[in-house]
Amino acid sequence: MPALSARVGRTELAATFAQAARARALRAEGHDVISLSLGEPDFPTPEHVVEAAHAAARRGETKYPPLAGTEALRAAVRRKYLRDQKLDVPQASILITNGGKQAIFNVVMAVINTGDEVIIPAPAWAGYEQTIQFAGGTPVFVPCPQDKGFVLQPEDLEAAITPRTKLLLLNYPNNPSGAAISPAGLEAIAAVLRRNPEIWILSDDIYEHLLFDHFNYATLAAIAPDLADRTVTMTGVSKSYAMTGWRIGFAALPPALIKACTVVQATTTSGVSSIGQAAALAALEGPQDLLHERAAAYQSRRNLVVSRLNQIPGIECHKPDGAFYVFPNITGCLGKTTQAGRLLTSDTDFTAALLDEAHVSVVQGAAFAMSPHIRISTATSEATLARACERIATFCATLR
Repeated sequence: MPALSARVGRTELAATFAQAARARALRAEGHDVISLSLGEPDFPTPEHVVEAAHAAARRGETKYPPLAGTEALRAAVRRKYLRDQKLDVPQASILITNGGKQAIFNVVMAVINTGDEVIIPAPAWAGYEQTIQFAGGTPVFVPCPQDKGFVLQPEDLEAAITPRTKLLLLNYPNNPSGAAISPAGLEAIAAVLRRNPEIWILSDDIYEHLLFDHFNYATLAAIAPDLADRTVTMTGVSKSYAMTGWRIGFAALPPALIKACTVVQATTTSGVSSIGQAAALAALEGPQDLLHERAAAYQSRRNLVVSRLNQIPGIECHKPDGAFYVFPNITGCLGKTTQAGRLLTSDTDFTAALLDEAHVSVVQGAAFAMSPHIRISTATSEATLARACERIATFCATLR
């Protein structure tokens, strides 16, 4: 049989997909499974957004779209960057992408050669590592443990930089920890980067609107405009507007990267769904009150889950600043045996047993480069989250 490429062999599917698939299989067998493994809002796409897509289709906006995005959406994204992130980005510097994931893929493929190193503060979304490996780069994880608020420290960044470092990935609010970084924290990171002018920066701000307790959001390019010529600020409509399936992301690119990222996109997917772009335009230009309403709902869910989990012996749950995840430490549950006789030696063992025996699906911290933790998505109703916490508590109470 003909051989496959090396890039496919070194890239694995994310554990989140595997957990979700296992949960679906158990449901198909008739089990009542609570799935908290995927990071997908349970809210509907706003009705005016759906109507805008329908109207666009009825108008015949069903042809090949411009490679970089429609002029109307790029103009709206420019206004969005100015409004939400205090970035005055030229419209020509904006690229509309097939979800935020393609924005990341475009950048990594545009700047990474075989053997180049990419610094990733951990815990981190698994998609970063997969994309870097696919491109032939080397992921370099910098641990950002719970006692540091899961936030990258400037001294740890400095220590991780080598002559092979090509890119730094920042993601705040963070998936999976929900940690956010303050303007002062960003300025400290910027100080390190000023001493290392050969490093590109990608700021993944996809959870920018999901912040709690009046956290003061900022993005690196706004805090350090002198670094804007090597900083990509990427976001999209998936999380904040509950539009995951519409697959619309966007990136503000420095001049040196615009053509390169456009070439990558042209080579892979070309332009983005014209109907989806019409929907994203309606989301960005329409009423924004829903952002605050939904963030408030996620904050209430966070409060419920953190409170319940911290009552469970063996689990310690940090209170996140944003996003819709909690990332509890399960050290106190390891070394014990479940009711079914399974010895728990890792967070991977814990998540497998929790799903099989308590029918709650979460994701092991190992999938995010930090153990022993688990990631729990709070993007579901409080009633469902309360039931899940009860099952987790019962599961942990039976450990011996």
